[in-house]
Amino acid sequence: MAKWTPKHEAPEPLEGPVVATITGGTILWFVLFVVQLPFYGWFDDRDLTWWVWTCLAGGGLGIIGIWYVRRRDAALKRAAAETDSDSDSDSDSAAKPETEQSPAPSTD
Repeated sequence: MAKWTPKHEAPEPLEGPVVATITGGTILWFVLFVVQLPFYGWFDDRDLTWWVWTCLAGGGLGIIGIWYVRRRDAALKRAAAETDSDSDSDSDSAAKPETEQSPAPSTD
């Protein structure tokens, strides 16, 4: 089957509001945890307490995720700024050619 599969270049990765997405998901996990707490007895009677603890674990992992994506976003912005400053300095040096100084004529 592999010989009939067309070969394409890999597409560029999709970048979007990653920090906002992870933050929204984390808030959702914590809201689900808080909403289920009053019904803990009902979950316990049916051996479904894992639902409650899964929501808490999702919120906790979401906090780690927020920390991670904020640092990643800052690193990407830093790298982009360094690339921009490097390209600006390269274009400035190309636009301003250095002139050679000729020795001053002698007045003997």
